[in-house]
Amino acid sequence: MKIPATVITGFLGAGKTTLIRHILANAKGKRIALIINEFGDLGIDREVVTGCGIEGCVDEDIIELANGCICCTVADDFLPTIEKLLANGRAPDHIVIETSGLALPKPLVKAFNWPEIRSRVTVDGVIAVVDAPAVAEGRFADDPDKVQSVREADDALDHHSPLEEVFEDQLLCADLVLLNKTDLLSPMALAKAGNIVRREVRPGVKVIETIGGVVDLSVLLAISAAAEDDLGNRPSHHDDDDDHGHDDFESFVVSLGDIADLAALERRIAAATIGHDILRIKGFVNVPGKPLRHVVQAVGPRVQRYFDRPWRDGEARRGELVVIGEAGLDRGAITRILGG
Repeated sequence: MKIPATVITGFLGAGKTTLIRHILANAKGKRIALIINEFGDLGIDREVVTGCGIEGCVDEDIIELANGCICCTVADDFLPTIEKLLANGRAPDHIVIETSGLALPKPLVKAFNWPEIRSRVTVDGVIAVVDAPAVAEGRFADDPDKVQSVREADDALDHHSPLEEVFEDQLLCADLVLLNKTDLLSPMALAKAGNIVRREVRPGVKVIETIGGVVDLSVLLAISAAAEDDLGNRPSHHDDDDDHGHDDFESFVVSLGDIADLAALERRIAAATIGHDILRIKGFVNVPGKPLRHVVQAVGPRVQRYFDRPWRDGEARRGELVVIGEAGLDRGAITRILGG
C-alpha cells in the first residue's frame, strides 16, 4: 500500500504553517512526516512548528529544505529526502509537504512519478490555502472584465503579473482550496473573495471557508486524488517553460538588536511594506526582560506576533527578519526602516 502525501500550497502568509500546526495537533497517533520548504535564509516555518509545544512534534520528524522552491530543486533536495524517509525503519503513515509561498505545485507533483518514489508514495491531494482578505482586496487576482479592458488599452500588459501566475497555478493544481482568515471579512467581502477563487479552480474542486485552517483531518488527509496520475488535468501557465519564474522574487535577512517597543516595530514593518514591494516579513526578535522568543509574521501591513517558546540555554538572543518580495528590493532602505 502506498504512503499518502499531501502537498500544501498557497501564497505567502495565507496560513500554511498554521494549518500544519492544526494537522499535527489533531493527528491522534498517526505518524506524520513533515517536509517544509523555505524561500529565504532562515528556517522560520520549521522553527514556528517545532516551537508550538504540541506533544510528539519533535525535530527528527521535521525536515527542512532551504533556499529555494521545491519545484526547482526536486533532484537535488526533495527526492533524496523522500528516499531517506522511505528507507527509515519506521515509515510514516502520511507525508505532509509545505511548499514555499512562491512555489508552483505542479512540478513537485510531477516528481512523484520518478521510479524511486512512484511505487511507494502517492499524492493524496494538493491543498491550496488562500488569504481571503488579500483576495477580497484584489491583490492576487483581478476581475476578468477589468483585465480585459486593460489589455485592450495597453498591449504591453497582455500577460499576467508573476504574482497572479503563481496564485493561479496554485489554485489550478489544487484538489481542495481553503479560503482562510474568513473571520477578518464582512459577508460582502467574503462573497467577493469566494467568487474570485471559484472562478479559478478546476471543475469539481471544493472551496471551504476556514478560520486558522481548521478542518477535520478526515477531509484534509483523505482526498485520494492520486494527483501524480492526473497532471494533464491540472493546467499551468508554465507548462511549456523550463524556467518557473522564481527569479521574479528575492529574499534577504535583516538583523535586529533587542526590541523593547513592539508597537514601534509594527509601525516600521507597515511603513516598509507600504513603501516597497515587500510580500512577506517573518522572523524572531528578542524582547529585553522576557524569557520567551517573540515571533513576527507580516503580510503587507498586517502584522501577527506572539511569544512562542523560551530561549534555549546558550542560544543567541538575536532578532532576525526574513524579507521576501519582488526582485529589485531596495535592501538598504528596507533595512534602515526596520532597524529604526
